[in-house]
Amino acid sequence: MKKLSVCVLFGGVSPEHEVSLRSAESVLNNLDKEKYNIFPVGITKTGEWILYGGRDYSKLPTGEWQHCPENRRAAISPVRGQGLLNFEGDCVVRERIDVVFPVLHGENGEDGSIQGLLQLAGLPYVGPGVAASATCMDKTLTKLVADRAGIRQAAWRLVTARELANNPEAVLDGVEKAFSYPVFIKPAGTGSSVGVSKAKNREALLAALTNASKYDSKILVEEFINGREVEVAVLGNAGPAASVCGEIDSGTEFYDYDAKYISDCAHLYIPARISEQTAEQVRELAVRVYRAMGCRGLSRVDFFVKADGEVVFNEINTIPGFTSISMYPKLFEASGIPYSDLLDDLIALALEA
Repeated sequence: MKKLSVCVLFGGVSPEHEVSLRSAESVLNNLDKEKYNIFPVGITKTGEWILYGGRDYSKLPTGEWQHCPENRRAAISPVRGQGLLNFEGDCVVRERIDVVFPVLHGENGEDGSIQGLLQLAGLPYVGPGVAASATCMDKTLTKLVADRAGIRQAAWRLVTARELANNPEAVLDGVEKAFSYPVFIKPAGTGSSVGVSKAKNREALLAALTNASKYDSKILVEEFINGREVEVAVLGNAGPAASVCGEIDSGTEFYDYDAKYISDCAHLYIPARISEQTAEQVRELAVRVYRAMGCRGLSRVDFFVKADGEVVFNEINTIPGFTSISMYPKLFEASGIPYSDLLDDLIALALEA
């Protein structure tokens, strides 16, 4: 059988660059070399594209991959039919690419930017399209779509960095009028809990808003929902399927960046510690959110489940973490799809879309 040529994109000009490197290490180690010709292309923090010439993917998280002597400068041309370009001195080598697997988290990778390039190039790619990616990356747009679809979610308020800079006291007054403490503060366009804070008083609120404004000009203020953090992985195009439910006990104030990727304090429960009836409700709601956002391929949908059983939508991630400890692959493994088979399914869905 003819091998498919798969270009795996990783890194990126994004606050989530390091997370992408960890995810890509796992993806590259689990792609079946008997089925695929693999072209690992890393994007540095400064935006340089490099075709990684090595095969030791443990060098991705450490940054050593950038210094491999076999590396070549690379680019994906927006001109259809040109595929992946890599540069050897004055020569340009074209590599045929059948499908692109973007393992890029956050800004410039998960927000529709890279999807737009691949769309122009006529290259099939894993994950949702341009509009769905942009909508799901911008938490305020996600909120608007969810509101329109009648999906229960936390009350929210949009604050802009300009408003905060011009009249911080008025912003604080407005938030305090709308919400009781504690509240969550989130940059509108980041993932992996980058820039997210929990504020319990006015002083902490100002600090959290100021910090979030470093990452995005749009800042989301949300009411605090007291409940279990439950996540569902969704896979598919026209007929999406939901995994078993998983639950996160962060071991901290909330499931922040450190709890996700650095410390060992978080505990994952698969299946989630909720009733079968509630689990089925969460799974059905995950598919409903997925369809409302116009997703295809994959996404992870996150919820809160309150003590009374009420299910509250939190967020959706169109390129969720794919590290060895990430929820998305773990949830489907628990649902009967091993990691390597899951990658096969995602590539097949990309070619079908």
